[in-house]
Order: sequence, then C-alpha cells, then structure tokens
Amino acid sequence: MLSYIGIYEPTVGGFGRTYSVLMDLIAGYGLGGSSMALFGRVGGGIYTKAADVGADLVGKVEAGLAEDSPRNPATIADNVGDNVGDIAGMGSDLFGSFAESTCAALVLISSNADLFNEETKAVLWYPLVISAIGIAASFITSIVGISGYTVKTVAHIQKALNLQLLISTIIMLVGIWGVSPFAAPDSWSNSSPRRNCHWYDLAICCSLGLVSGFLIGMSTDYYTSNSHAPVREMAHQCPQGAAINIIYGLAVGYLSTILPVFMLAVTVIVCITLLGMLGVALAAIGMLSTLSIGLAIDAYGPISDNAGGIAEMAEVGEEVREITDALDAAGNTTAAVGKGFAIGSAALVSLALYGAFITRAKKNTENHFDHVEVIDAWVFGSMLVGAMLPYWFSALTMKAVGSAAAEMVQEVRLQFQDEDIRNGTKEPDHNKCIEVSTKSSLKMMIAPALLVMMTPIIAGVIFGVRVVSGILPGALLSGVQLAISMSNTGGAWDNTKKYIESGQLIVDGEVVQKKSETHNSAVIGDTVGDPLKDTSGPSINILMKLMAIISLVFANGFSSTSLLAGPLGINDQQ
Repeated sequence: MLSYIGIYEPTVGGFGRTYSVLMDLIAGYGLGGSSMALFGRVGGGIYTKAADVGADLVGKVEAGLAEDSPRNPATIADNVGDNVGDIAGMGSDLFGSFAESTCAALVLISSNADLFNEETKAVLWYPLVISAIGIAASFITSIVGISGYTVKTVAHIQKALNLQLLISTIIMLVGIWGVSPFAAPDSWSNSSPRRNCHWYDLAICCSLGLVSGFLIGMSTDYYTSNSHAPVREMAHQCPQGAAINIIYGLAVGYLSTILPVFMLAVTVIVCITLLGMLGVALAAIGMLSTLSIGLAIDAYGPISDNAGGIAEMAEVGEEVREITDALDAAGNTTAAVGKGFAIGSAALVSLALYGAFITRAKKNTENHFDHVEVIDAWVFGSMLVGAMLPYWFSALTMKAVGSAAAEMVQEVRLQFQDEDIRNGTKEPDHNKCIEVSTKSSLKMMIAPALLVMMTPIIAGVIFGVRVVSGILPGALLSGVQLAISMSNTGGAWDNTKKYIESGQLIVDGEVVQKKSETHNSAVIGDTVGDPLKDTSGPSINILMKLMAIISLVFANGFSSTSLLAGPLGINDQQ
C-alpha cells in the first residue's frame, strides 16, 4: 500500500532517504487541505444557498417581508450560512491552494537534477522565502490600511478595500525583487526547458502571478460592482422584466472571462518558457503571497451581510439598515473579487500540480509514458471527458441547492400557516430551518464529492496515466472559464438588486422603490444567481485542484495497476 501511494520507494532506499521522497510526502498535506475545502465549499455552499433562496422566495417575494425580517424562520439559517460558505469555504479553499502550490513547486524542484545539486539546491527554499515575505507584506498592508486611510463616505468603502490590494501587491513586488538575488543561485543550466536560467527568472514568474492576481481582482470589481457600467446597465433593464435581467447577467458573466483568461494565458506562456512547470508553480505562489489580505477583504462581505441581518432582526431603525446595506453592497463586490482571486490561483495551482503529476509519472518506466501529445487518441478523448466534468459537477451542485431550497421553502411556508408567526406576535422556529439546511447540505454534497474524488482514481486504476493526463487539463480549461462566468454573473445580479434598493435607479423621473415590479425582477435575478456565485462557481476551484492533487499522490499506483491499459494498448505511445 505504501508503495502504491508513493511513500515507499525501494529504488531510493526506504523511508525519507532522499529529498524527492520527502517532497512527495508533502503532497498528502495538500490533499488534506483540498479535501477539507471540498467539504467547506460544496457543503457550505449548499447550506447557505438553501437558506438564502428559501428565505428570499417565501419571505421577500411571497410574504413581502423585508430582508432578514425576524418574522422569517429562515433568517438565522441564512446568516449562519454566510459564515459556513463564505468564511470557512473560502478560507479552506485558499489554504488548499496555498499548500498545493508550495507542494507542486517542491516536488518539481526535487525531481529536477539541474536544480537539486550542491550548487543550486537553494532553489528548494525559494518558494518558502516568497511565502514568508508575503506574510510580512500583508502585515504591513494591514497597518497602513487601518491607520493610513479613513473612510468618510459610502463611495470610499470600495476604494479603501481596493487600496489594500494595491498596497500589498506593490510591497510584495518590492520584496520579491529585493530578496531573489540572495535567495536563489545566480545561474544554472536547465535541461527542461533547455536554456541557461537565472535568479531573475524566478522573480519574473512570481511577479507575473502576483500582478495577474491583482488584475483579475480589478476585472472582477468592474463587472460586479454597482459603481461601474455593467451592473448599472443591468439595473436599467429590470423594468423590462426578470427575463431581460437574467439575459444581461449571463452576458456580463461571459464577458468577464476575457481579461482573466488572457492574463492567465500570458502568465502560463512566459513562465513555462522561462522555467517550465516550475515557473507556473512559482506564479501560483506569487499570486497567493498576499493571501492574508485577500482573505480579509473577502471576509468583509459576510461580516457586513451579517451585521445588516442583525440590525434588521433587532429592529434598530431604518438609518442603520441603510448603512449596513451600503456596506453589504461593497461586501458583495469584495466577495466576488475574492472568488476571482481564488479561481485564478486555482487554475495556476492545478496546472502546476499537473506538471508534478507528469513528472512523477515519467519516473515509472513500467508505463512507457514519457510525454503528452494532444493528438494522441486516448489523450484527446479523455480531454473531452475532462472538459465535461465541470458541467456535470455544476449540475449536481445546482440541483442540490434547488432540492435543499425546496425543502426550506416548504418549511417556511408551513410555519407561515401560523398567523401569529406572520404577524410577528409569535417567534418562528429558527432551529428547524437550520436543521433543514444542515441535513440537506450533508446529504446533497455526497454525489459531487464522489464525482471529484473518484474520477481520477477510477480513470487511473482502470486506464492508466495517459487517460488521467488528458482528463486533468480538460477539466482545467473548461472549469476556469465556467467558474469565472458563474461567480461574476451571480455577483452582478446581487449588486443590481442592491443598486435598486439603494434608491439610485430612476425610471421616467421617479425613483424605483422596493417591492415594485422592477425590484422583484432584480430579486429574481439575485435568487437565480445565488447558487452560481456561492456554490457552483467557487466549488469548481476544488474540482480542478482536488483531481490534480489526487492524481499526484496516486501517480505510482496508476502506473502499476492500470487494469485495461495493456489490453487496450493505452500504454503504447501513438
């Protein structure tokens, strides 16, 4: 069994006798991080959206109650869900990315004879040095953000949060270029790619990842914030009905993939040209180096949302709710920015893990696997299957939200049959709604979780590494674009609703009010977007990363137990 998962390799003399085996062990750490992220993102996403959709459909649309009204039985479950899905889910997601990017870099370095010798082995510590600088940069940014910029108006909220991203990026850039000449060898001869490499190649790869992450965040801000044209254009279409709002929202989501994909493409091209797959791993580490700031900005959204919920339930006054709504609108954008950041980093991490998987698969001489050709019949066919997986996964998670939300709707409607609850003279049973969300999320996450975890194992054990080498990039190529479009579409619909509720939309010379037909169109769009932005979209990150890390951990086993690879001729190079 130990030999199957690659912990014990007789050819290197037992446990831990080479750094290569030691770095392979670290892959298990990344696997644990992504497994927990699967629970937090998928299970937490189903939990929070079941409560949110159920609360909105019955409480707001049918009963005409204010959002987070204490008379709505699903209100507390909704507020709890923000912490489960957006705080725990995002935290575990980015933790998994951080661990796996470091794991991929260390595996690639320790497997490269050009980098792992007496003259160049300092490169092994370079990823850890960059991560350490990122902690210091985030700490300095927090001090500057707290003491150096005062938010006096609602318009300054988003600027203050964007400033945090900018400051951390600039400090990190200075840190990368300041430490790289001392933390890496001056030059070395690299056989893959075949060129002379220098310390500044490492710095360029880290910097590209860092800048790409910042630009992806800014692109997400543009397409999801109600301060910019796309969301305002959607709001002006809401008087035409919910269908037009949904059509525009889908278009905005598709358009929002353009800049992130171009940035990722440029990053991958440059990094692979300079350092091969190691360059991609370093780009992922660079993008994640300001992880602390990204998490803090993302957490701002759920905190503001919960503050608004508490204010509404405590009935503290309309003026307080107006302030929390403004904070929540900015929080929706910061949450979307955090998701864009997580998706971009997940794409680079999964590609880096793919490179580590290919490296480990090449080590095994039994499988006759020495390179990947796209025109290979088995590779291309499995790429098509891999590209389909994010859609299958999204269908499972969205149906899970729909099923769980339907149970929540039934429970809320059942409680609203009591006239005392509807009138507010009797407290609703909030615990029952929390129980519905909890049981539904745990039950409904089983199918998508099994799809993610079993696909690479079944493909590898039955068909071998060549089929796995096609499935992984296929899932990455379709998954990153689907994740970005779904997350940004949902975020844009949410802020369209917030824009109308803030009283900024004027139609025929009159301010559009809450509970009007225009507002209801925005609420419907927001409800449709909830599972897109908080469940299916962000969860695709986990699909891309978890499949790749599982393939890396079990690479040796795939080589030795591919049941049908021989009879089908899959091991024969085409």
